[in-house]
Amino acid sequence: MKRYVFKRVLQAIPMLLAISIVSFLIMNLAPGDPSNAFVTPRMNKIQVAETRERLGFNKPITVRYGKWIKTVIKGDFGYSFISHQPVSEEIGARVPVTLGLMGITMLISIIISIPLGMICAFKRNKSFDNVVTAVCYVGISIPGFWFAMMLIVLFSVKLSILPSIGMRAIGIETNIDLIKHSIMPCMVLSFSNIAVLTRYVRSSAISQLKEDYVITAISKGASRNRILFSHVLKNSMIPFVTILGMSLPELISGSFITESIFGWPGMGRFGVTSVFNRDYPAIMAITMITSILLILGNLISDILYATLDPRIKVVDKHE
Repeated sequence: MKRYVFKRVLQAIPMLLAISIVSFLIMNLAPGDPSNAFVTPRMNKIQVAETRERLGFNKPITVRYGKWIKTVIKGDFGYSFISHQPVSEEIGARVPVTLGLMGITMLISIIISIPLGMICAFKRNKSFDNVVTAVCYVGISIPGFWFAMMLIVLFSVKLSILPSIGMRAIGIETNIDLIKHSIMPCMVLSFSNIAVLTRYVRSSAISQLKEDYVITAISKGASRNRILFSHVLKNSMIPFVTILGMSLPELISGSFITESIFGWPGMGRFGVTSVFNRDYPAIMAITMITSILLILGNLISDILYATLDPRIKVVDKHE
């Protein structure tokens, strides 16, 4: 397993390098000049040229990329064009917020989708299964931003029971206040995730219920709960873990929209603001950190996959 993890880490290096090159080219070849944000009508041509030189936009793109990658290797993403603060500090203060939101969302999705999918599999084509399936299709279909706005209208405007903006109320530092501010963002991120995962758990469990070992367990008089949660569940987790890893990109992209709507002070909102302001150092830093998170998430997913299916360990050992 250690050899497999080391191999995956080595494979991630050229992948991250390719992502950095493509992202850098896209942003620097896009129409417009980001230095215009620092140019005022009162500045003459010499001052404009000095501004471009100070920002490094007067140099060839290859030179700029080489300089940027050297500083990134040292852990320095440069300074934000807007706040003039180190990008590493700006993102460092926001990454834990986003990871916390994503972690809670993932935990909620797992806790709800697994038992719900298992019950739907056992009661397939019955009323309970049909209702859950319909709700899942709704969760998969509706846009996250629309669902977020509907929650704000219902719980903040109509009922006035949940706050709609920010992570905490001004002057209030209690955990209860934090939980209240977290409810709607977590609902938005987890709804579609629960819908997708529930469908996959249901499909996987139905295929497992047709296997011979289940028929044998039923003939021996095993209870329904024992069959579902002791036998079927374990074998159904293998494709579930795969889908869980594949849902990470959607979860991260969803956090960008959700944090922007609810004013959540995380990496997603910072990323959207940076894009609108053409803050190149911040955009590149967010792109790289997001890529690293996705690679780590998929690596953890593969490790869990190998843990659930010992045959993967055998194959990796012979390799």
